[in-house]
Amino acid sequence: MSGTLLAVDGDSLAHRAYHALPKQIRLNAIVGFANFLIRLWETEQPEAVLVAWDTLEVPTYRHEALETYQSGREFEDSILQQLALLPDVVRSFGFLAAKGAGSEADDFLAAAANAWAGPVLVATSDRDAFQLVSDRVTILQPVKGVSELARIGPAEVRERYGVEPPQVPDFIALRGDPSDKIPGAPGVGPKKAADALKQHGSLEQALADGRFPQLAEELRLYRRIATMDAGAPLPDLHPTPPDWAGAAAHASD
Repeated sequence: MSGTLLAVDGDSLAHRAYHALPKQIRLNAIVGFANFLIRLWETEQPEAVLVAWDTLEVPTYRHEALETYQSGREFEDSILQQLALLPDVVRSFGFLAAKGAGSEADDFLAAAANAWAGPVLVATSDRDAFQLVSDRVTILQPVKGVSELARIGPAEVRERYGVEPPQVPDFIALRGDPSDKIPGAPGVGPKKAADALKQHGSLEQALADGRFPQLAEELRLYRRIATMDAGAPLPDLHPTPPDWAGAAAHASD
């Protein structure tokens, strides 16, 4: 499998589609996401497509380890109903869908990037995924709704965060992540986090060098939470030529 794998963060892009299209459009998240997926396939012509999903009904180890993790998030019933339908919509296209209790969409993206031998494109609006970037893995990040995508490689990660892609979980642990309610180290913003990692190379080395002595265990926990789990269980990765007829038949049911 030396062609390109397109790995898509389904929840992230379905939410963007839901908020980009008028609520008067019935199943607006499904319509917007399906249109985005078609355009993306036509543009990139990947050998295989995998779309990853969260399981919102079951907490992950992250929720159990950090009580505040993603707390306060509330979703309208309409988007929840559509998210439940979307994995089958993806399968009707002939593409792969990854979803399972205990894993987040991010984890499946990491597992897919790790398992695929060829180039990987990861479509997501979640900057946590910058940790996956390499000479082989590129992030496709929506800029305006889902109509425009920025390509994020190692140089773009360095430009935006001031760290190397493998340092991103350490960076998040130090800086925190308001969207996921990861506190980070008090008084440490993006610049201080990047400077600490430039000086010490890693969070673990910074702790060994005597930095943040009162926060060591908390920061290790935040790093663990910010690190995508490449061991998440995947469906068998294989070429997925699109089944447009099957998708049309599914849509008409």
